[in-house]
Amino acid sequence: MRLVLKYGGTSISSAKKIKDIAKHINSLSKKNQILIVCSAINGITDDLIEKHHLIKKGKKENAKRLTEKIIQRHKLLAKETILNAKIEKDLLNDLDSDFTELVALIDGMVLLGEVTPRSLDYLISFGERLSIKIVSAALLDQEIKSVPFTGKEVGIVTDSNFGESRPLMDTTRLRVSKTVDSLFAKKIIPVVGGFAGADQHGRVTTFGRGGSDYTATTLATCIRADEIWLMSDVDGLMTADPKFVKNAKILKQVSYVEAIEMSLFGAKQIHPRTFEPLLTKKIPMRIRNTFNLKNEGTLITASPDADTKKTVKCVSTIRHSALIDVGGGSMVGTPGTAAKIFTTLAKAGVNVMMISQNPSESSITIVVKNTDLDKAVNSLEMELLGKTIKKLEVTTNVAIIALIGSGMRGTIGVASRVFGAVTKKKVNVVVITQGSSELHLAFVVKDSDCKSAVNALHDEFELTKTN
Repeated sequence: MRLVLKYGGTSISSAKKIKDIAKHINSLSKKNQILIVCSAINGITDDLIEKHHLIKKGKKENAKRLTEKIIQRHKLLAKETILNAKIEKDLLNDLDSDFTELVALIDGMVLLGEVTPRSLDYLISFGERLSIKIVSAALLDQEIKSVPFTGKEVGIVTDSNFGESRPLMDTTRLRVSKTVDSLFAKKIIPVVGGFAGADQHGRVTTFGRGGSDYTATTLATCIRADEIWLMSDVDGLMTADPKFVKNAKILKQVSYVEAIEMSLFGAKQIHPRTFEPLLTKKIPMRIRNTFNLKNEGTLITASPDADTKKTVKCVSTIRHSALIDVGGGSMVGTPGTAAKIFTTLAKAGVNVMMISQNPSESSITIVVKNTDLDKAVNSLEMELLGKTIKKLEVTTNVAIIALIGSGMRGTIGVASRVFGAVTKKKVNVVVITQGSSELHLAFVVKDSDCKSAVNALHDEFELTKTN
């Protein structure tokens, strides 16, 4: 088989974990052709983003201390991971070259006192640049032939939308397949940095947070992989958050469309854009635990087995949210009102997670993250209050609860069971939405009622009996 294995930051956060991965790859590579995608080591991307904030605030010494911390952490990890003296020496020399480049970049940004989207992408791409070299050296230490590649080096070509770029798939497919096929012919395992590529001018771009999964699925379509394994610290997708529901179960199989809905409604194991390259190629993907290889995890496929299809597959939540109600008689029958509201929020950089509008058109309810609430309210008050909208009311500390399952489509009585179950727990439902696809039913409750509602729904649909 041709396998793409993507390792998250927690999977490669210590020497022991990296050595265990190398041993696992050694065993897998005897019968399979493997391409590895790596995230940055756990916490490094956050450190690099913090560094950019320090530079913008003019805190030069703090930024330099953080750079030194990043350098020392990678040096120590390299020394603890590699046993062969020559491989260790070559690795440290290679890392030193990257450290020199990183320090020069920081000095330039400090001198200018500003960070552009382009320079920020260049800065935060260093996390993956450093991790792939350590992981690749660990494979060499196990006598496995391996070469590290950045996204740019392996052939990922993107548009120039820094911070949220997308691959130019035709060009990327040609370049990546040529590079990887020649490596596979020589039995060399490529270790590719996730999260980043380069535009047509060779400038480093990133896919946004969680973008390493997107890299893995993009590369999988380019090399015609048989399966993708997303390796992290969880056993798979679950029927509910185990922090809420003690007897939550692992889902053995879900469809692409169900997994997309889960990712949108709080399943942190998957970035929503991960599935874009897969939808036409129909490559199966597994969510697996790096530290529990006996568990096969969750298989995500275009056509799950019939015995895994249930009315409701999982209960997902998005907590720490807020409601904004905007209204006024002037909104009724006025074309473009909604467009003005959402354009205003988009300009302020606010992500709208859920929308509800009553038939009279006199009000619109919007759900945003608590962290976006101030920006949202300020922008609406400054731009529209007293003009397009006459009132603006805010409700803080709410949670979105979503039931997801392709078996809900066309099934009579699902909504009745849902609201009957939460009513028994005396939970008040504030807002309700359901897509025309009937893949999910979502509603909003007080954050303090979230756990009670989730448990009630998990019991109502008997999700502990999931296959």
